Amino acid sequence: MKIISKGKIEFTGYYIKMKPVVFVLFFFMLMFLSGSMWASESKEKDNGKFNPGEMIIEHVIDSHEWHIAEIGGKSISIPLPVILFYNGNLDVFCSSRFEHGNASYKGYKIETEGENKNKIVRVKGETMESDKTASLPLDLSITKNVMSLFISILLLCWIFISVANSYKRNPNKAPKGLQSFMEPLILFVRDDIAKPSIGEHRYEKYMPFLLSVFFFIFMNNLLGIVPFFPGGANLTGNIATTMTLAVFTFVITSFTGTKNYWLHIINTPGVPWWLKIPVPLMPIVEIMGVFTKPFVLMVRLFANMLAGHIIVLGFMSLIFIFGAINLYVGYSVSVVSVGFSIFMGLLEILVAFLQAYVFTLLSALYFGMAKVSEHEH
Repeated sequence: MKIISKGKIEFTGYYIKMKPVVFVLFFFMLMFLSGSMWASESKEKDNGKFNPGEMIIEHVIDSHEWHIAEIGGKSISIPLPVILFYNGNLDVFCSSRFEHGNASYKGYKIETEGENKNKIVRVKGETMESDKTASLPLDLSITKNVMSLFISILLLCWIFISVANSYKRNPNKAPKGLQSFMEPLILFVRDDIAKPSIGEHRYEKYMPFLLSVFFFIFMNNLLGIVPFFPGGANLTGNIATTMTLAVFTFVITSFTGTKNYWLHIINTPGVPWWLKIPVPLMPIVEIMGVFTKPFVLMVRLFANMLAGHIIVLGFMSLIFIFGAINLYVGYSVSVVSVGFSIFMGLLEILVAFLQAYVFTLLSALYFGMAKVSEHEH
């Protein structure tokens, strides 16, 4: 089977024409059939007993290899670089040395249970038993999420460099191709987010960050929806990623804030004196607000994107849970599960855009609040 063009598919030498809506639904059907294939692999690994919780967690957390599929009992995956620093020694090797967690290498292994599950730990001698007394090595490995980060950065650089070169080649002409898709999004961030939130005369210096964070989140949200390489990594559903983005917003807000911004935090105008003296209740609340704002940014993006993945995988799990009870019940439930999964996949495309928009909008609002002058207060 091969996709030839929009609305046309080649299947065993024959061409099948489809309407655009049917074509989109067929594409999502392929996506979620691959999701059910993942679930069936988890079933085989657990001696025929399907563990939905383990399957879901396995696909939303980070990994030292990029799993593709499992055929005939053999796992097909892309090995990633392992970089470990322990007791002054730097060890660099390929994750394939661990044989999908079934072997140790150079005194290390991937822990499969306990509080250090999926982390690289030290082993006792030549055995596979983990050394509980040894400290964890400093893990600087290129994991699945890190590789997804690199892929998204390369894609974004390629997109924007291509668009910029098109503008250079065709100045003062109507955009076409990729330009016609990117220009409305860029103007949307400028005219509907930056200008109203920060101000007509102050928004320009914040545009590089706002555009970067919007397209970075949007791109990785979309890649996370696709369950096969180069998609499938849950980068924006990783709290370390969302925390880094929120810290950037916090730092920019703090260092670009005016004197009036900080004075109004310490001495909020219009508040009764007894809320500020002798117990500085309002200053404490305002200072806490400085830190809770980026915290909310971090948790909102992380929770929404993680929940979307869990819901889709949960629907796929229902097929095998009911199939273990009765085969025909499993077939009946599969129709409902796949239908809901396709619906959730389409909804996730909207959520991918909304979460990028909300994070960018709130960041712009925080920047605008930090730059407001005294008379504007």
